[in-house]
Amino acid sequence: MSWRPRLTVRLRLTLSYALLLVLAGGVIGVIIYAVMRFVPNYPLTAANPRDQTPVATRGEILDTVVKLTLYALALLAAIGMGAGWIIAGRMLRPLQEITSAARLAANGSLDHRIRLGGPRDEFTDLSDTFDEMLERLERAFTQYRRFAANASHELRTPHAVMKTMLEVAIADPDHQDVRELARRLHETNQRGIDIVEALLALAALGNRKVELEPVNLASIARQAVAELQPEAEAAGVELSTSIEGSIVEGNETLLHQLIINLGQNAIRHNLPVGGTAKLTVQAGRLTVVNTGEVIDPAKVATLAEPFARGARLAKHSGGGHGLGLALVAAITTAHGGTLSLAPRPVGGLTASVHLRPATPTPHTTF
Repeated sequence: MSWRPRLTVRLRLTLSYALLLVLAGGVIGVIIYAVMRFVPNYPLTAANPRDQTPVATRGEILDTVVKLTLYALALLAAIGMGAGWIIAGRMLRPLQEITSAARLAANGSLDHRIRLGGPRDEFTDLSDTFDEMLERLERAFTQYRRFAANASHELRTPHAVMKTMLEVAIADPDHQDVRELARRLHETNQRGIDIVEALLALAALGNRKVELEPVNLASIARQAVAELQPEAEAAGVELSTSIEGSIVEGNETLLHQLIINLGQNAIRHNLPVGGTAKLTVQAGRLTVVNTGEVIDPAKVATLAEPFARGARLAKHSGGGHGLGLALVAAITTAHGGTLSLAPRPVGGLTASVHLRPATPTPHTTF
């Protein structure tokens, strides 16, 4: 592989500046030369007969013009190289800062920010965009590390529990209730299956495009509430609704799962006694409000992250695996909607999902 010299941007800009100056000087020299062609080509004498100073001929003047033009072009080339090198360095200094930040990011340091000052131009726009990208990457990697740690813990826990139960049964087989042991093993195994299925659902939503069509959010909500009612009654939570007809762009199966997850979250993270939950559907907005413990506002932003249930402990049986709101967030994003979570001052949470409204086609029935 042959070696080729590295022609940097700074050197190219410097050569460009010098070339432009030389070209501009050359054009001026050509113009002067062309104008001097109109000088008469005969011996010139002074207007005052007493003045014996010799007067240059046209040929001598043209020779002088050519000579001085060459000197001027050489001087302009030197000035262009020196000044161009300095100007190009000053102009490209922000790019060097961005390059340094990119190297740091490539080495794993995502907490560095450029924060380029000065007037607004292409470099500051690039700097701001790069800083925003670094911020998102840092947030994503932080969430990924937290997710990996929580996922490994959640997936390891059921297996550790089953291993302990089996070891106890093997150590003392004569004093074991086989039915009770089988039931507990089944529940623990089912928990592991639920976690894996939820993780697969999250991965599937992130890797495929969801086909959307006009659907009646009110009908989906009524069906989901009917399924949630037995769990609410068993938990002692009063589940109420306020549902109005609302046509949105969505996938019926995924929206059903979204409402189920929000409803289960409201029921399971509620007061031990006398809890309430209300589901409202109106104009493309689904809102679920529930009572419960007072939630730290600083933790609300992490509730939609996978395995974030540590912030709110379930008060009732079947307390979930910490992926419910993560699935809600993923489904909302797949629908192009927005999810907002807000703690209530008196305790509990308000979860609101806003979906794109849609007008049904004349052949669409609900």
